[in-house]
Amino acid sequence: PQNPGLSAVECVVPAVHAALAHASIDPERVGLVGHSWGAYQTAFIVTQTDVFAAGIAGAPLTNMMSMSMSIYWNSGQTDAWIFHESQGRMDQPFWNDVQTYIANSPIFSIEDMNTPLLVAFGDDDGAVDFNQGVEMYNAARLAGKQLVMLVYPGENHGLARQENQVDYHYRILEWFGHYLKGDEADPWISEGVPWLEQEKQRKKKDD
Repeated sequence: PQNPGLSAVECVVPAVHAALAHASIDPERVGLVGHSWGAYQTAFIVTQTDVFAAGIAGAPLTNMMSMSMSIYWNSGQTDAWIFHESQGRMDQPFWNDVQTYIANSPIFSIEDMNTPLLVAFGDDDGAVDFNQGVEMYNAARLAGKQLVMLVYPGENHGLARQENQVDYHYRILEWFGHYLKGDEADPWISEGVPWLEQEKQRKKKDD
């Protein structure tokens, strides 16, 4: 029980080092990607090791304390059950073990993150609260870390609209293309698009 983030590091990192023992793998071009709980593990692992050149996290849990007090809107339950009975394996609420919640939350290790991280969220996510992404994004900006957050309006925990599925697919290729293959960075990576500007463009397109 407990330490879901740290246990993921203990499983994944040694496996990667074992794989890197093969000469056919370039140790400078290894990426990590995950969605939902796998995204949580991705976001956490890249704050604990520099073995990955880039990471991609789709709808990650980033702050175990705030997430545990959220609502799982897709079912109407509180998110506490995830931490007490399901994947989180924390066994008790955060106020009884603050340090373990902190030690397993990506956001609290943001200053140690040297791996560029792409985070993607639907702003209507009913499983992992959209603000989990916002918290991580804002923390990364304050810490001066390379994190890009993609926001898909109206999407839930998985992308349902084909145009968004296609968009995310190509952005994954472009992100890894830049950080793993050395391709020139697309403007959305190097410059970004402000949220209000994106909303203006989307509304103009809808009109």
